Amino acid sequence: MLGLLLLLQVLASCLCPGHSEVVKSFQGPCTRFFYEKTPPSDGIRPVNAARICQVYKNQYRFATLYDRTNRIPVYSAYIYQPGPGDRHDTWYIEPQLIQQDYHKYMETEDSIIHTYGITPADIGKNQAILQDYIDAQGLDRGHLSPCGHQINEEYKNSTFTLTNIVPQYSKLNQGAWKHYEDTTMHQNTQGCDTTYVITGVVPGEDKVPSQRVNIPSHIWSAACCVKGKKPIKAWGAIAENKRNMNVVTNLKLGKLEEMLTKLYKGTVVTLFKNDCPRQMEKAQEIF
Repeated sequence: MLGLLLLLQVLASCLCPGHSEVVKSFQGPCTRFFYEKTPPSDGIRPVNAARICQVYKNQYRFATLYDRTNRIPVYSAYIYQPGPGDRHDTWYIEPQLIQQDYHKYMETEDSIIHTYGITPADIGKNQAILQDYIDAQGLDRGHLSPCGHQINEEYKNSTFTLTNIVPQYSKLNQGAWKHYEDTTMHQNTQGCDTTYVITGVVPGEDKVPSQRVNIPSHIWSAACCVKGKKPIKAWGAIAENKRNMNVVTNLKLGKLEEMLTKLYKGTVVTLFKNDCPRQMEKAQEIF
């Protein structure tokens, strides 16, 4: 009997290579994606938020703060480790956003429908589903934790969950934002032992055609570069997410936090602990 139970556990782990965990606070292994284990301040946390520790093949890969109402992530936090590997073509959803006592395994919509006998409408109550993006012409599924910033194929695969995706206009996603992700990040991280990244969005006024998923007004990213145990530099970037816009503004961390404080219209936004440098510089635009 014990042997049968062990066999079933092994089979279950093979069938469910990825899982993610909805938690009350970012604690334990999930904190390693934040500099000094400190998440951003509550100034950007929505009322109906979910904290997700994203796990794939039994390893924590990144952390996400998710907005159940707008059905988009507020931010994803990860460590910049670009490496080889192909893009994934399977998309996942989060079972515990459907019901808290559902299992932690990151699954496809078809799989979760079969497992629990529920409908796409049940899945989509608190999160986006694939159909939301299929009908959204001119909008890409924009990664907050990009697959190109992950060290290997397993890490890359873990980013293909809709809880890590926002509607991003194609011109920006494939243009200036891609340049920032591929070129600017590579240049800025020279000399860094560890680079902590938080990429997020500001909710907008518009929605995708299904009228279920918010289209962010802005997409932003911040990084803190650490050498040894000391942060030696930090930077930020922000872009308006509009149909015909293709501009990313590079700026210092302190200026980005000032802008986000105004855009979120709440309390002061702090993305990293205070020892990450925040000195101001003239903004630079990428087209």
